[in-house]
Amino acid sequence: MTRNSSGDLSRRSYLKVTGAAGTAGLAGCLGGGGGGGGGGGGGNKVEVQHWWTGGDGGAAIKALFKGFEKKHGIKIKANPVSGGAGQNLHAVIKKRILNDNPPSTWQAWPGKNLQPYIEADKLRDIGDSIWSNNDMKKAYLKGPKAAAKPGGKFVTVPLNIHRLNNLFYNVEVVEKAGVDPKSIEKPSDLVGAMKQVESKTNAVGMAHQTKSGWSTLQLWAQILLGEHGEQAYTAFTEGNVKENQQAVKNSLSMVKQYQKHFNSDAGSLDWQQANKKLINGEAAFIHQGDWAAGMYRSQKNFEFGKQWDMVQFPGTKGMYALVMDSFPFPKNNPTKGATKKFLQYVGSVDAQERFNPKKGSIPPRTDVPKDKFGPFLSRQMDEFKNSKSQPPSITHGLATKPGTLTKLKDAATSFNSGWNVDKAYNDFAKAFKSN
Repeated sequence: MTRNSSGDLSRRSYLKVTGAAGTAGLAGCLGGGGGGGGGGGGGNKVEVQHWWTGGDGGAAIKALFKGFEKKHGIKIKANPVSGGAGQNLHAVIKKRILNDNPPSTWQAWPGKNLQPYIEADKLRDIGDSIWSNNDMKKAYLKGPKAAAKPGGKFVTVPLNIHRLNNLFYNVEVVEKAGVDPKSIEKPSDLVGAMKQVESKTNAVGMAHQTKSGWSTLQLWAQILLGEHGEQAYTAFTEGNVKENQQAVKNSLSMVKQYQKHFNSDAGSLDWQQANKKLINGEAAFIHQGDWAAGMYRSQKNFEFGKQWDMVQFPGTKGMYALVMDSFPFPKNNPTKGATKKFLQYVGSVDAQERFNPKKGSIPPRTDVPKDKFGPFLSRQMDEFKNSKSQPPSITHGLATKPGTLTKLKDAATSFNSGWNVDKAYNDFAKAFKSN
């Protein structure tokens, strides 16, 4: 397990990839053989592991596989691992990489999430093969391309984008309160808007969940981005926390102000239940990734532009904050030629046009036709194409290594329980040590 000289992922590197969140499941994951039903490579079939086992994701990945099989006549061996918001799949993949038994490819957040695999020399440079297609390279903007080469070399192909700097709102509630969401210029200005909502209506200012830490972490990150700018945001992701103490603390203090306007049952809800409050008119605003819009689209008599709408999170105009899924190319690949064709397909117009409308995401390619996407996603596609920058998500692994991210989420969970700004700041600073 410590054969670093041959490029194998050592136990120490493995634990760094896993992060603290994965240690509870390690005992069961470090046994011999393949993982999670993930045995061998499936002969000439491309074995793809993912966590989209139901709902929008399940329908979307089936459409992608169908398109690939139709184009190339190569079968997909789908090997999904459900549960844990992707953590179960992460554990299976780490085990298989450790045992030199990778699948052909798997669903993975790009960016720094893949850094430990790069450091362990477990991913193939695909810059001269898959990314040599200039048509594909030109169609991806700077942000997605940067996420595809976190170590300086292309190692993965992004398939979709969910936007993170969204502020969704219930149109009827804000109109009744006399609040214009488009006029809210900075995150600090949103406090006054929420107060006005609560003085003029029976709704709370913001729907939110504090049952787990990730929603608060991503809210804090958008406040940092919107109030203090992309330079401070990027510096934080690089571990320069003390140098940006004022910005980090100020953004934490602002979350503390926001929480006075959260629903009183925030601690017992998940994000879907919190989002339901916006649908029901019990809350004016919610901050979430644009996966939240999937719930709105499935509601009867709840139309985009009429009952619900969205603005860029205050202060982030011209930015398109990225949450993405991608498919990397592992070394020791069981189906090299077929995997190359699959990743080339993932980067194609046809694949992204099949997958993203069903998933409720947009393509990272900017040349995919908008016909199948509906009004909300079409607008998101326009704003992405015209965006000046595409900052990567802290909360979803693009801007943070797995070990750091686990500690940041733990810090946010602790912050939820006491709203202690100084403690949260110190926990954030510690998150970047020894990672």
